[in-house]
Amino acid sequence: MEVRINKYLSEAGVCSRREADRQIRAGNVTIDGRIAQMGESVTPGQKVCFMGKPVAKEEEMILIAFHKPKGIVCTAEKREKDNVIDYIHYPKRIYPIGRLDKDSEGLLLLTNNGDIVNKMMRAGNRHEKEYVVTVNRPVTDSFLRGLAGGVPLVELNTTTRKCKVWQTGKKEFHIILTQGLNRQIRRMCEYFDYRVVRLVRERIMNIELGDLEVGNYRDVTPEEYRQLTKLLETSSNAPAAQRSMDQNKNQNRK
Repeated sequence: MEVRINKYLSEAGVCSRREADRQIRAGNVTIDGRIAQMGESVTPGQKVCFMGKPVAKEEEMILIAFHKPKGIVCTAEKREKDNVIDYIHYPKRIYPIGRLDKDSEGLLLLTNNGDIVNKMMRAGNRHEKEYVVTVNRPVTDSFLRGLAGGVPLVELNTTTRKCKVWQTGKKEFHIILTQGLNRQIRRMCEYFDYRVVRLVRERIMNIELGDLEVGNYRDVTPEEYRQLTKLLETSSNAPAAQRSMDQNKNQNRK
C-alpha cells in the first residue's frame, strides 16, 4: 500500500508531517538512494533514509507525558543544544506534540505516532489545554474579562478565541485555551500591560500533569489513552481549510 513520504516519516517517529515537508524540501530525505520529492509516495520494499540513516516504521505506539523544565526547547532539531529529545534521552525515536515556550514549563506529550499529533494539534479541532499563570501584579476582574472575551493580537493579525479564565491567587489565574498561537498567553497578558512571571501547562485534553516532577516523564496510562482516543474520534487530521472544502463538497452533494 502506498503512503505519502511525509506521512511515512511521521508514522516512523522521525518528525511531524509539517517538519517532514521541510526536511524533504531541504533534500534530507531519500527513497531508494535518490532525493525524495514533495508529495511523493513510498511503496512496501522501498528504502527510505533520513539524513543518510535508514527509516523503518515503528509498530509500537509510544505516548509519554513529560514535565518540561524552563529552558528546554520543544524541538527534535539536534542543532538546538537544549532540545527536548536530547534532554529526555528516550531509547526510541519520538518527537513532541506541539510546543511549549522555552520560558514556560509543564506538560508536554511526545509520541512516535503522526496521526495522533495532527488530530491533537489542529486548531480547528478545538482541543483544550489548561495553564496556571503567575503575573507581575494583582489580577483584576476587568483583566480576566478581557482575557476571556478575546484579545486582538495585531502582530499575529488575529483575535484570540473566547476562553475560560478564573482567578486562583492574588497574582495567579487559570486559563483554558482551544488554540495555540505563538506565545499566546504572554501576548494576551501584554495587551493589558501584565507580564507573565511563570507559566505552567497543567493539562492537555484529558491528560494531566498531576504530581509528575520537573524533568521526569511517564507513559500515558491505558485508561488515559482510551479516553484520549474517544475524544479524538471526531477530530480531523486535515488542515482547517481542507475540512471546510470537504464540508462544502458534502453539502453540495445533498
